[in-house]
Amino acid sequence: MSLVLDPAAQNLLFREARTANTFTDEQVTDEQVQAIYDLVKYGPTAFNQSPLRITLVRSPEARERLVQHMAEGNRPKTAAAPLVAILSADNEFHEELPQLFPHFPQAKDAFFSERPVREGAATLNAALQAAYFIVGVRAAGLAAGPMTGLDFEGVRKEFLDDDHTPLMVVNIGRPGPDAWFPRSPRLAFEQVVTTV
Repeated sequence: MSLVLDPAAQNLLFREARTANTFTDEQVTDEQVQAIYDLVKYGPTAFNQSPLRITLVRSPEARERLVQHMAEGNRPKTAAAPLVAILSADNEFHEELPQLFPHFPQAKDAFFSERPVREGAATLNAALQAAYFIVGVRAAGLAAGPMTGLDFEGVRKEFLDDDHTPLMVVNIGRPGPDAWFPRSPRLAFEQVVTTV
């Protein structure tokens, strides 16, 4: 059985897409980010909770503050990327559930009244949305450089608040010279899929 999606689109989103380590200086516009969000917001989350929050780091001052919280090897690429996004989970996502899950507005209190439950749900579902976001960046013809090598608590204190948990930092732009490391191996179908 073949996939319905055009092979060129499959390649753009998956087979030829890579984590970029260098970028050109071509800017990433707010319109491009809006188009990415307007596509990926349709990716599923439990109860449609949509807990992902995106902080765009554009000013030189904010970039300098962020770079200080990145792991040593991630600092140069974060400093040079045209756009950097901090992806975080909103642990108070349940406040939006009456709007996002209107056929059962009681879900806010019935399932998510306790903070530890919300934090677990927010982390899982925002991570799903982060993956959608990376694929959306690729769909826009851009490259993404997602990274978790950072001081999470430092980033939270510097850019977020106690209600948001940082998940990753994503450098975004057009790939520059020598942007790619060699492709790492992937597991075979038989190693991943079990039929019971």
